[in-house]
Amino acid sequence: MKKPNPPGSPSPGLSRRAFIGGTAAATALVSLDAPAQTPSAAAPGKVNVAPAPLRPFELEEATVTELQAAMKSGKFTSHGLAERYLARIQELDRKGDLPLLSVIEVNPEALNIAAAMDRERKEKGPRGPLHGVPVLIKDNIATADRMQTTAGSLALVGAVPKRDAFIVERLRAAGAVIIGKTNLSEWANFRSTRSASGWSGRGGQCRNPYALDRTPSGSSSGSGAAAAANFCAVAVGTETDGSIVSPSAASSLVGLKPTVGLVSRSGIIPISHSQDTAGPMTRTVADAAALLSVLAGVDPSDAATAASQGKAHADYTKFLDPEGLKGARIGVPRERFFGYHAATDALVEQAIELMKSRGATIIDAPIPTAAKLDEPEFEVLLYEFKADLEAYLAGLGEGNHPRTLAELIKYNEEHRSTELPYFGQELFHMAREKGPLTDKKYKKALQDCRKLSREQGLDAVMAKHKLDALVAPTQAPPGLIDLVNGDHWLGSSSTPAAVSGYATLTVPAGYVHGLPVGMSFIGRAWSEPTLLKLAYAYEQASRHRRPPTFAPTADLGLKSRT
Repeated sequence: MKKPNPPGSPSPGLSRRAFIGGTAAATALVSLDAPAQTPSAAAPGKVNVAPAPLRPFELEEATVTELQAAMKSGKFTSHGLAERYLARIQELDRKGDLPLLSVIEVNPEALNIAAAMDRERKEKGPRGPLHGVPVLIKDNIATADRMQTTAGSLALVGAVPKRDAFIVERLRAAGAVIIGKTNLSEWANFRSTRSASGWSGRGGQCRNPYALDRTPSGSSSGSGAAAAANFCAVAVGTETDGSIVSPSAASSLVGLKPTVGLVSRSGIIPISHSQDTAGPMTRTVADAAALLSVLAGVDPSDAATAASQGKAHADYTKFLDPEGLKGARIGVPRERFFGYHAATDALVEQAIELMKSRGATIIDAPIPTAAKLDEPEFEVLLYEFKADLEAYLAGLGEGNHPRTLAELIKYNEEHRSTELPYFGQELFHMAREKGPLTDKKYKKALQDCRKLSREQGLDAVMAKHKLDALVAPTQAPPGLIDLVNGDHWLGSSSTPAAVSGYATLTVPAGYVHGLPVGMSFIGRAWSEPTLLKLAYAYEQASRHRRPPTFAPTADLGLKSRT
């Protein structure tokens, strides 16, 4: 999620960045839960030890289709897949001077569930494309099982949700095996103006698998790092503004932020009912389409999903077309979303030329209201965070945990050594001062957001130029982890789609000194089929993604002096 500029900053409103984010080994990991990271643990500055060479991993970069084929042929079982992914997590996520810390907890029932899926496959056949496939989900997505649901906060340890989140119900119904939960920027990065993305009191500092001293970006940092590191087949993240597309870009993934209402939010620890959504974080566009097919669905507990009736699709993979760029009209809003990082711009300009060569028409298409979105968005988020979070806390089962934002602030103050060792809770204090959602100030800000982002923003520019989508750099390459000063972000393109509630999808566009860069396709409401078609065609033509090496730092080409 984006964070507001720190007090005293020269420009008002929000900064341009996402706050908003073998059997023996597997069995050993099942008993682990990531402890609170103390100020001295896994210090970000230690990069003096080169990583050991990675052992070959037989499931590296395996797609959902490939895993299904392997289970159908008998080469692998779901139990065997879960074992292998859990063993890899045990081996690579928690060891060394700079542990990745992308997985906050593994599912102690994962192997039993996988074995049950194997028996069902043998007796009845597979339920669908995700049957028996190991999946990781973000730790703000509720599961009514033996795992925790905490948004990374120690304050919610032991607070058991009354039921699974709706999307968890859909994953289980599809036969997916949820093998664990991922670390995240605590409270989806809506706590401090100076936070370090990927840090949580419960999970510690998640790192980027492409360079361990670099940010995994937030707030779905663990889902991004884990999927990139091949700790699962696919992962689920959530976004309010940037928290799917940003960590996906930072880890060379495909990240799809759906139209608000396509995917249910019930059972997900909230920031904003106007902007929150869950979505796929995967290594390929095809896997994102397959996962979206399972996640999308009308939920009576989330009124926003009623709007998806007749607009959602049971199978999004049918829109994948390697020739999907032919005849497409694509707008480029260079005015605000380029210019903050030359090497990133160069990669996206190369991508634009490639799209032209594949038959796309490219049009300069600035978003006229883009600079006006930050302030009303921030006002809406402060109001809705207080109202929505307190509603979620009130609905939890019995337990000694905070029930209001004020109680949560008090908890953090009383546990400063584990919850506030690096940065504070300024956003919590700001949200606590807000009134109810009937306030005129809130209603005005919400009206401004919708008008500026929709009819005067994305709808206007796309209608004017008859566009299928806009493209822009998702963000600059990931910066250094800095727990002292917090994130340093140069720019991003997530806000128009976030504030409007429309769809956006990031896809790998290349690397700068070994650090991933993503390019976003931005569309209108319910434009997921078009975005998947365009992104798939670009992905097939470019083939940029490569797996991470867990390097201690970026490849800057520097040689030490003797």
